[in-house]
Amino acid sequence: MASNFQMVLFKTRDSLHMKLEGDFDGNSAYELINALRDHGAEFFQIFIDTDDLKTVHAFGREVFQKNFGALKQLSNLIFIGQNDRHLAHN
Repeated sequence: MASNFQMVLFKTRDSLHMKLEGDFDGNSAYELINALRDHGAEFFQIFIDTDDLKTVHAFGREVFQKNFGALKQLSNLIFIGQNDRHLAHN
């Protein structure tokens, strides 16, 4: 994981908010995938805020996209923020 990557999670009534901060690399991608696997089914909506990502490394994006298929059961993901286009699945 990038040494400055952090993922802050907070819950509202039926939503999970994930705020991503720092640099997003391959290890960060796995951390995000694992958190979504662990918590995804519990919530009606999951908001992934990308505003505080400094850099989205190409390898991090590739790792996330390749492993996104494991999350197909999660139709409740909503990417927001200035870097959403880098992570949202096409």
